[in-house]
Amino acid sequence: MLKYIYYLLCIFLCFVSQKLSANTTQYHLTLENNIFTPSELTIPVNEKVKLIIYNKDKTAEEFDSFDLNREKVLFPNKKTTIFIGPLSSGQYEYFGEYNPGTARGMIIVEVNNAN
Repeated sequence: MLKYIYYLLCIFLCFVSQKLSANTTQYHLTLENNIFTPSELTIPVNEKVKLIIYNKDKTAEEFDSFDLNREKVLFPNKKTTIFIGPLSSGQYEYFGEYNPGTARGMIIVEVNNAN
């Protein structure tokens, strides 16, 4: 009986996590010629967001951010997903570890005044 309850709990948690990630707002970055585009990305304060990065280069890069406490390899010609937030208002720098001079950017977190 305990196995059955555990099994149902796992199914329930999987369902809930899929629903939560489906409601997460997506933002996109592109890495091409060792440059992130857009170099500044504005996201809402206090919300978890899904950052999708498409590396169009023929070489790997590593997305690094001390401010966001994130580090992820971006494989060539592949998309990578990174979840960030919820974050307080402010500016959060990121860079490409292999090309820090050109692969740089900023996540700007601010209150959404459209509501």
